Amino acid sequence: MIHVRQAIVVEGKYDKNALKQLVDAPIFETNGFGVLNDKALLRLLRAVAEKRGLIILTDPDGAGFVIRNYLKGALPKEQVLHAYVPDIYGKERRKAQPGKEGKLGVEGMRPEILLQALRDAGAELDGQSRTPRQQVTKQDFFACGLSGQANSKARRQALKRRLGLPEHLSSNALLEAVGLLYDREEFLALMAQGDDL
Repeated sequence: MIHVRQAIVVEGKYDKNALKQLVDAPIFETNGFGVLNDKALLRLLRAVAEKRGLIILTDPDGAGFVIRNYLKGALPKEQVLHAYVPDIYGKERRKAQPGKEGKLGVEGMRPEILLQALRDAGAELDGQSRTPRQQVTKQDFFACGLSGQANSKARRQALKRRLGLPEHLSSNALLEAVGLLYDREEFLALMAQGDDL
C-alpha cells in the first residue's frame, strides 16, 4: 500500500475500490455527473484541496472529461493535480458491454497504470514530492508545430497516440499532461526525433 499525501477524486465507487487496493489516501467520488449539482460536495472538495491538495482521476472518455473540466473550473488550479489514464479499449469484468466509446475506465486499468498516472501527475507518494523542473510552454508547442499551424490538430492527435494519452485532451490539457511527463529538454528531444508527427 502506497501512501499518497493528496486526496484523489474519481467518478464512482468501482474506481474508488480499484484505487483503495493500491493507495492509502482519501478518495472522493463525484457520483458521475452528480457533482455538477452537488454544492456540498464541491465545498468539501475545495476544503480538502486547500488542506492537502487534490488529484483528479477520471475516465478517458468524453463523460470523464466533462467532469474533469467542470472540476478544473470550480477548484483552485494551484491546489489540483490532473492524473490521466491512457485510451485502452476493452470492457471491465463486471460489465456485459463496453462503454459508449469502448474504452476502459479507471476501474479497468491495471494497478501499475494507475500508480504511474499518479506519479506522472506529481502525487506525493510516501512523503516524496517531485523536484521542480523547467516546464514545456505554449511557445514550445508553437515552435514544434503543435499549435498555430494548419496541421497542428493532426500533430497533437499523433502526439497523444505516441504518448498513450487520451484523445479527448484539449490543447491546454495536452500541454499540462506533457509538462507532467517531461521537462522541457526531454520534450524537445522527443519532438526532434519523431518523424511520425
